[in-house]
Amino acid sequence: MADHYIDRTIRDAFIELSSAFPVVLITGARQVGKSTFLLNQAGEDRRYVTLDNPQLRLLAQSDPASFLELHPPPLLIDEVQYAPVLFPYIKMAVDSNQTPGQYWMTGSQMFRMMQGVSESLAGRVGLLNLYSFSQREMNQLPGAPFLPGNWNKPLPDLSLPAVYEQLLRGGMPKLVQSPRLSPERYFSSYLQTYIERDIRDLIRIQHEGKFIRFVSLIAARTGMELVYDHLASEAQIDIKTAQSWLSLLVTSGLVHLLPPYHNNAIKRIIKRPKIIFMDTGLAAYLAHWTDAKTMALSPVAGSFFETYVIADIIKGYAHHGLDPAGRLFYYRDDRQREIDLMIIENGTVYPIEIKTHSNPGQEVIRHFSVTDGFGLARGPGAVICNSKNLLPIKGNDWMVPLSYL
Repeated sequence: MADHYIDRTIRDAFIELSSAFPVVLITGARQVGKSTFLLNQAGEDRRYVTLDNPQLRLLAQSDPASFLELHPPPLLIDEVQYAPVLFPYIKMAVDSNQTPGQYWMTGSQMFRMMQGVSESLAGRVGLLNLYSFSQREMNQLPGAPFLPGNWNKPLPDLSLPAVYEQLLRGGMPKLVQSPRLSPERYFSSYLQTYIERDIRDLIRIQHEGKFIRFVSLIAARTGMELVYDHLASEAQIDIKTAQSWLSLLVTSGLVHLLPPYHNNAIKRIIKRPKIIFMDTGLAAYLAHWTDAKTMALSPVAGSFFETYVIADIIKGYAHHGLDPAGRLFYYRDDRQREIDLMIIENGTVYPIEIKTHSNPGQEVIRHFSVTDGFGLARGPGAVICNSKNLLPIKGNDWMVPLSYL
């Protein structure tokens, strides 16, 4: 199984962009499969270079014109964030020859290179973001992004204990394809690589232990609202540092901040985003959870389960080339009315609750009515849970098994 390539949902969006733009850039966290994906799409005529190679990196940084002359298109440049100076030269190349799909690139540090991309390659580059495997990718069962009422073919059923086993392992390709590999060993190495190659190169961390503690605190708060002063106090850093470090986690693809929904017609709402760690295996490792049964019975069981669901839905949209921003929100107001997730598409709101129960009652959808004041059409609602069957709860609101993600 270790050598078996698992196809990615992002393939269709990638082919579309590569047929329209001379440059395609795939960003994402380390080891989510960017290079493997592109190498599996490349034909024999496409050259491959990685800027992890110190000699190639030095040439790209010091003499970008010669680098591109030595490596003409069609070209795949891996880890392009190490030489953002290449972007103006790629711009000149594609302006003289606008053939689609000339340059494919990957980058792990989105924060480092996006400014160069936006300045040099605007209108010339197709951008995609890749995360670790979604549940559908692991099961090799295609499906559209999750939307209540547009039900995908269900995945194989998972018992709740099996869900937490999967949650602890996460979706990193190496762990998915190497069942005997211990998550603790893998994530220990992953974290060290992330700090050494990404973080130390970008900011001066005087106390590495504090940064690791900060990341662990973020992981332990996944599925919860972000409160900077509490976080900074517990991490023993100032709020400005907490904001800066969290920004790194977000822009490097490890964390997604789910925004609260608001508009001018809604008053007295909570405006803090919700923390979503995009790989639950890494979050569980950082929060020191190693036993699925213990986690399933713990106070964090609900927040980690919610993270598992929301992260999978985010992946579904991103891997179809659709930006989750402007589509996915949560709701909470000062009257403690909450909706775990809302999808807004084409002027229609789809409210979603996420519960570990196997048979939640009508009580769980009681706050769906707040959407009546949004000025939007109301689509079907969903309670994603451990039910075995897709069943109506009330009206057009449904009890939805996890297998329908």
